[in-house]
Order: sequence, then C-alpha cells, then structure tokens
Amino acid sequence: MNGIGTTGTPRLATVRLGRGGPAVGVQGLGCMGMSFAYGPTDTTQARATLEHALDRGVTLFDTADVYGAGANEELLAPFVAAHRDDIVIATKFGITMDPDDPTRRSVRGDRAYVRSCIEGSLRRLNTDHVDLYYLHRRDPAVPIEDTVGAMAELVAEGKVSHLGLSEVTAAEVRASTAVHPIAAVQCEWSLFSRGVEDGVVPAARESGAALVPYSPLGRGFLAGLFRDAEEELHPADLRRILPRYTGEAARSNQALLSPLRHVARRHGATLGQIALAWVHQRATAHSLPVVPIPGTRRPQRVAENTAATRITLTPDDLRLLDPLAAQVVGARYPEMTTPS
Repeated sequence: MNGIGTTGTPRLATVRLGRGGPAVGVQGLGCMGMSFAYGPTDTTQARATLEHALDRGVTLFDTADVYGAGANEELLAPFVAAHRDDIVIATKFGITMDPDDPTRRSVRGDRAYVRSCIEGSLRRLNTDHVDLYYLHRRDPAVPIEDTVGAMAELVAEGKVSHLGLSEVTAAEVRASTAVHPIAAVQCEWSLFSRGVEDGVVPAARESGAALVPYSPLGRGFLAGLFRDAEEELHPADLRRILPRYTGEAARSNQALLSPLRHVARRHGATLGQIALAWVHQRATAHSLPVVPIPGTRRPQRVAENTAATRITLTPDDLRLLDPLAAQVVGARYPEMTTPS
C-alpha cells in the first residue's frame, strides 16, 4: 500500500509474505497487549490504535487464540468486519494456558485440536476465513508434518488462506514446507535476540517464507520504556517474570543501550526507532522479506514505529549495534512449559 494517509503521512511500502502469500505493509502490528499480558488496557484506545495503524499502511494484524483466552480475537472482530478486504488478519493456535496460572502452559497439535481451534477463532473474529494461520508452538508428541497437514486441509476448505509457523527450528521449517507452502515464520528477532539467524532464517529463505519478528523492541526495553520490569511495571504484566528484564540482568542489559542512544542521537530518532530500523534492515542483510510486528496500544506509538521504516542505518551504526545480542544477560523466558 502506497500513498498518503488521512494524517498526511506517507503509507508504508508493501512486501509479499511467501512466494504466493499476501502483500502487506512492511511493518505489522502485534495486538496481544491490547487485551493480554501487559496489564490494564483501554478498549477505546486500542481500537483507535488499530484504525491509526491501518491509515499508516499497516495491514498485517497479529493475534492468537491464547491471548486473553480468546479476548484479543474478540476485540479485533469489529475492526476486521469494517476493513475485511483491506487487512491481513493472522492468528495462531497450539498453546493452551491455565487461566489461573499463566506460567502453566501446554501445547497441542493433533488434527482434532487444529480443527476445533480454527472454528473458535473464526467465531471470535466473526469472519469466514483467516488470512494467515500460524502454528504457535509445535507439539513434540505429534509429527509437525501431521499438524501442517491438518492445517493444509483448512486451506483446501477455504477457512484459511495461508500457513505460518512460530518458534520452530530450521528442520521444522523444511519439513513443513514439504507438506504445504509456508508464507511466514514468526520468531523473536531483535538487537537482543538473534538466535534465529544461523538456522531458521536461511531455512525460511530457501523455503520462500517471510520472517515476521515479534518483540522487535525487546518488549519495550529496547525503546527505553522501563528499566526493571519487576520494580516498574503493573503486577499483572508478564514482563515481570522475563529473566532479562528484571534485577541484576536488567541492570546489566540497561548498559547495553548506550550504543543505541548514540545512534539515535546521530539520526535524531528515538531508541525504539533505531531498534526497529535495525530489524527492518535484516531484510537486506539476509535477502528475504522481513515484516516486524511491534505491539502497542497507543496511536502515537504507531506513528513512531512506522517512521522507523524511513531510517537507514549506516555501516558505522551497525558496527555499534550488531555486537549487543552476544552481551545480553538472561534467558528470553523463565522456566515454564512453553514460551508465548
């Protein structure tokens, strides 16, 4: 999508997800935090954020059945209905969560579960099809070829347009592609998280899939939105249990933002914009489509994030930023059944 939005701001350029996938704005929107994980939310503000994002050329909107036990999909339903032909709605299945203890999770990928999940998502989103359907986490008890085969049946039935995978290995990308084309592989990819580059990224490129990085801003830490999650964030905010953002690890990682601040000053940009610009430039560095999905609940943050697509980092910038991931202290997730 090109042109000018109603705010007078240029709309995002577009890129295609997968060889036969949909064209989307080069930056998407992660919707999880609008109803789940990051403390109290404001539905009116969230819906304004969705509209503002679309006006800026964001067309890929990402949710999952586990976000708020379906509440996030329900939140998106009126927006989907109002703009069905203008957006690409992505949702996910595969994680089950104990509503009384979000750290207790399990995964399922059997055919019956796949089919029950899509019916629930279609009902909550109030639509007859999902544009991009992700396996959120693979079930180690079920061959991934079987799970993707069940997902492929949904494509044949018209309930799903394109398939995606989330947090998989390179071998799983290749095995899945042998069953059905994969349009997108979702993974955590940021200045602090680069583990996908050695295996998953090359496999996605070979398979013709796009990369859709989630948490490209390190859940707000790279944007300077907090220094220690446990001390500063709401008691219901799940970032309080993420090891690298609390206590001594957070203090060590805070020091890593110094090069980011230096580059931001050089460009007259925010920390978050530089962190996002770095992710966007992975497309050139690795020769595949990269569509990050930073999450936010505020229209002004959408404006800031999308502006990052107009920043080009220099080789000198990259020399400062590229070493950061190797110095990060703390795991991405605490010990639990499966990450989200």
